[in-house]
Amino acid sequence: MIHLSPLLAVLFQETSSGRLSTALEGVKHPDLSKFLVIAAILFIIGVAGVLTRRNIIVIFMSIELILNAANLNFIAFSRYLQDSGSGNALAGQVFTVFIIVVAAAEAAIGLGIVIALYRNRETIWIDEIDLMKW
Repeated sequence: MIHLSPLLAVLFQETSSGRLSTALEGVKHPDLSKFLVIAAILFIIGVAGVLTRRNIIVIFMSIELILNAANLNFIAFSRYLQDSGSGNALAGQVFTVFIIVVAAAEAAIGLGIVIALYRNRETIWIDEIDLMKW
């Protein structure tokens, strides 16, 4: 503990004016770029899940991640437009509500299809579902 006290003293000293206070202020009030980076990470994870997984339930969850990334972008740009005072700030929120409705419908219909496939083929693996093959 004795070795940590100089480090803590420097840390608290730097809090008043320095990089740490700037970083803390950036965390408290994030700008548009931080939201876009998080949305891009969500989108990449979702696309990777759709392209690499063979389980149909995991694919549906990856599609939900992609839709959530789009929602985050719409809300972030809506907040950005509201702060800048230009454009219709509610448009992003309206699009987000529509995406949530579409995601709910996709989840309900997708789950019904998965249950029907499991009852007929007794599997949820994409490679083993060959309904369209002769």
